[in-house]
Amino acid sequence: MPSRKEVQWSQLRVGALVLAAMAVLVLVILLMSSSEGGLFAKKLILRTYFDNAGGLKAGAPVTLEGVTIGNIARIRVVPERSPKPVEVTMRVGGKWIQDLHVDSTTSIAQAGVLGDSYLDITSVHAKGPEPANNTELVSIEASSLQGVISASQTSIEEVTKLMRNSNKLVDTLNSRRGTLGGLINDPAFYAKLNRIADNLDKLTGAISNGQGTLGKLVNDDTLYTHADSVIDRLDKIAAGIQNGQGTAGKLVSDDTLYKNLNSTVTNANQLLADVNSGRGAIGKLAKDPEFAKKLDDTVTHLDNILTGVDEGKGTIGQLMQNRSLYDHTDQTMDQAQQLVKSIRDNPKKYLVIRLKLF
Repeated sequence: MPSRKEVQWSQLRVGALVLAAMAVLVLVILLMSSSEGGLFAKKLILRTYFDNAGGLKAGAPVTLEGVTIGNIARIRVVPERSPKPVEVTMRVGGKWIQDLHVDSTTSIAQAGVLGDSYLDITSVHAKGPEPANNTELVSIEASSLQGVISASQTSIEEVTKLMRNSNKLVDTLNSRRGTLGGLINDPAFYAKLNRIADNLDKLTGAISNGQGTLGKLVNDDTLYTHADSVIDRLDKIAAGIQNGQGTAGKLVSDDTLYKNLNSTVTNANQLLADVNSGRGAIGKLAKDPEFAKKLDDTVTHLDNILTGVDEGKGTIGQLMQNRSLYDHTDQTMDQAQQLVKSIRDNPKKYLVIRLKLF
């Protein structure tokens, strides 16, 4: 049997081992809580709400501008907080608490393309006071990897359709189908283009050499001289107008026309005012119903007279419509003219004065 001394020594070693294990355990706990500022550092419980957890889990890190300051304590769904029913409770602590504000914002981020989700707090534009325990921070919905993939799927499909259409277009261009295919693969069209290019080269050469109308316009300075002379004349005319010379100058510089026009407008306004008030003949025509009725009756009578003349009624109507009366009248007038002529030619024949003396 082991002696009492050996048993005490064994118990001492076991106790020392237990104490060492407990020290290691405390050290591990301290290291695990170092992200929150240490075991005895000040802790804050904060809340925020999202419409979707986006892969966020309890125990995930909480960062401030990318620096870890705590962990996710709990995630649960609160239906009455719709449209953001996902409640995320976080525990933060340490010296970073002083950099938090009540108007700091939260968002869900991913550690790399395929990394785990974590909660990030930003205070770049925050100016409020330090948050108290159980303060709610406003969340900002950041684009998740799944959202980016879903949004890019439509673009990928559109690009695929575009590539298919491009392949069809290239196949059509490589063949002689369609207008562009015929233009690209037709040697006759290529020959025509060459001839057109040759003609254009000849045309530009002739223009450069001063041949033809275009060549004269490009190379002959006569047109420039004439244009310069015309511009000088126009400048003189404009200067004369500005100085009040000539009719156009009077119209521009002399205010007599303006005064006359203003007076005319004034008189026209006065005339219209008189007409509207019923003064004068035009005013009575416009405003007096009795005068208008008399004028209407006169026009009606005149229309009746003209209608009777047109129908052959009365003397004037007979003259207008009865051909025989017109002929007799015309014949009587001729005979009267012949009688007057005969009297003038031989007055003794028709004018005989006899004097009898008793």
